[in-house]
Amino acid sequence: MRGTDQQQSSMFSYISAEQRVPKDHPLRAIRVTTDAALRELGPKFDAIYASHGRPSIPPEKLLRALLLQVLYTVRSERMLMEQLDYNFLFRWFVGLSIDDPVWDATTFSKNRERLLKGEVAEGFFTAVVEQARDQGLLSDEHFTVDGTLIEAWAGHKSFKPKDKAEQKPPDDNDPGNPSVDFHGERRSNDTHQSRTDPEARLARKGAGKEAKLSYAGHVLMDNREGLAVGACVNQASGHAEPQAALQLVEEIPGENRVTLGADKGYDRKEFIQELRDHQVTPHIACKANSSIDARTTRHLGYAISQNKRKRIEEIFGWLKTVAGLRKTRHRGVARVEWMFTFALAGYNLVRMRNLLPAPA
Repeated sequence: MRGTDQQQSSMFSYISAEQRVPKDHPLRAIRVTTDAALRELGPKFDAIYASHGRPSIPPEKLLRALLLQVLYTVRSERMLMEQLDYNFLFRWFVGLSIDDPVWDATTFSKNRERLLKGEVAEGFFTAVVEQARDQGLLSDEHFTVDGTLIEAWAGHKSFKPKDKAEQKPPDDNDPGNPSVDFHGERRSNDTHQSRTDPEARLARKGAGKEAKLSYAGHVLMDNREGLAVGACVNQASGHAEPQAALQLVEEIPGENRVTLGADKGYDRKEFIQELRDHQVTPHIACKANSSIDARTTRHLGYAISQNKRKRIEEIFGWLKTVAGLRKTRHRGVARVEWMFTFALAGYNLVRMRNLLPAPA
């Protein structure tokens, strides 16, 4: 017998969110690790928020929602609020009941701005890394460093001479998207600057590639399981990668000698000498006339580092495809670095979920 297409929905439900989410759902393990990291941030939250006044969005719920945006490639906070309104899985992960109202997108963004000023992303990332260390997932001896370009939220039309007043193109019917002719004009970061994002710099990946307004994101990876253990973002330039690598190396805990793998772009005499001064053995891919000789390359560990270092590209691929960092939605080094670091914490959470046994 064919059933009837009845449209009347029930008014009440007696099934909890905990029962609706499958026991083996990937978000369950990620939620356990996330909550442990958020508990470590309690003192930092207390310092950011006032002790009296009207309650705001709880920072724990806000960060869980931002983590969902990273994990599920939600392209805007307005769409994230829409998903929270009807997606039961998202409500469970954030900590909202089925009857709790969803925040306005503007209110959510303003509350997020408070966390941007509190170094919360760095604290969350550090708490996740410490959990990985406690679980024995890190070697603390063998590392890889690399950088990638993150396209800025600014177009070529905003890249204008610094010493000239902005002029309106003549006879243009679309003032919001004017016609601009760049032919015959020599443009560089020394003479030009973006009016949309002044901290972005014109950069390209290599010879023959197109130049785009970008930032440089850098990652320090532990070679044992391919987890990110350090991150920073700076302005894109020809010397950004070695400078950032030294900054990340200085943050490696302990004083024991470690190895650092990298590609040929890091094979520079001054950089290699600074690594050795920091008790770091440079396992860097060699150029012609390289500063690295057989004293380093003859060891088996060098070959292992060269094999392991390619895994860092998996991190960059995940950040740009899943986390949506191919082109950032934020402006300025500080905000881009905040989201870059927070997205790396999301990558570690997914990686740890695959490496560790499922919670009972």
